[in-house]
Amino acid sequence: MKNKKYYPWVVVGLLWIVALLNYMDRQMLATMRPSMQTDIPELVSGENFGRLMAIFLWIYALMSPISGIIADKLNRKWLIVGSLFVWSAVTFAMGYATTFTQVYWLRALMGVSEALYIPAGLSLIADYHQQKTRSLAIGIHMTGLYVGSALGGFGATIAAAFSWHTTFHYFGIVGIFYAFVLVFFLKEKKTTLTKIIHSDVTPIKNKSSFFKGIALLFTNISFWVILFYFAIISLPGWATKNWLPTLFSENLGIPMEEAGPIATIAISFSSLLGVIFGGILSDKWVQKNIKGRVYTSAIGLSLTIPALLLIGFGHSLFNVVGAALCFGIGYGMFDANNMPIICQFVSSKHRATAYGLLNMTGVGCGALVTSLLGKSSDNGNLGFGFALMAGVVLIALVVQISFLRPKVNDFVDV
Repeated sequence: MKNKKYYPWVVVGLLWIVALLNYMDRQMLATMRPSMQTDIPELVSGENFGRLMAIFLWIYALMSPISGIIADKLNRKWLIVGSLFVWSAVTFAMGYATTFTQVYWLRALMGVSEALYIPAGLSLIADYHQQKTRSLAIGIHMTGLYVGSALGGFGATIAAAFSWHTTFHYFGIVGIFYAFVLVFFLKEKKTTLTKIIHSDVTPIKNKSSFFKGIALLFTNISFWVILFYFAIISLPGWATKNWLPTLFSENLGIPMEEAGPIATIAISFSSLLGVIFGGILSDKWVQKNIKGRVYTSAIGLSLTIPALLLIGFGHSLFNVVGAALCFGIGYGMFDANNMPIICQFVSSKHRATAYGLLNMTGVGCGALVTSLLGKSSDNGNLGFGFALMAGVVLIALVVQISFLRPKVNDFVDV
């Protein structure tokens, strides 16, 4: 099966469901706070809720470079299967939590297990898809994250109809079952480089030492540029995931059962459109201009700036939903091109490690902004916090356009 020409797209389909479960399981907690605080009173405090969301992000951030290094060295299939199984089991166990401390540490364990997936999944897709389909393939995979985020937004709705305990149980069981499905259908792709010696083609194993890989990344100026603007856009990216339902509920004066689905569906649906459009545009543009992927990503960043201002200061359904749609399209265009841009500056031997380092920095920024917005929420300044992020995104956009200059579509380091 893995030798057939359509199997690279089968891999995208298989990992699309993993991506959906990845974001669905982490996102539903953001909308289930009202249901859970009845049994766990500490969740009434916005600052405590921010701590609960932030611990996941801090652990996720610290684990991301480690998971990238592991993915570059070990079999990615089993890494993905094991990661999915563990975070699904944690989701199932959340339904039995009775105290804030239990939820807190289960959330931390989820951060460890979920961090192992993204670098492995994206590098596997990048190896299966070359220049002409890479952005589109990764973009389609990213839609799984957005659909999962949207479905997670219904956590409060399901919890209101049944209970928050039952919701965690059902979502966890689905992931555990799918982990066993992947055992039979997901295949690793081994890549090799070649060297020519007196007309003989000799394979070179695609391995490199840990220290050499880290040194190559940290002495690559372009990688530092990517790291910087990825970290900046992660601020509003994680803010919308963790606090947009609360902002919608406060600014529109509607209950969380309605605000959660509206916020997550608006962002997720528009992001889905953004990654598909951004993937197609990037794959075509880069064939004519080597900076096509960078320009596509920059267009996406530019769309998020006015969207953040309107999200923060809008108080009508038309304004905030319209702004969320604009933000989602822009963020999707950006998201679809992160790994393809990395491929223009980093060889396949170190791409998972590179993305792991990006994830660490980006998620660390997300944890910081999640905690800060928790305090802003308690002070009634949540909208202002969202609007303030438009300024820092503008700085990231200028840096990206000015300093990121790829020379090839697929970097090879022999």
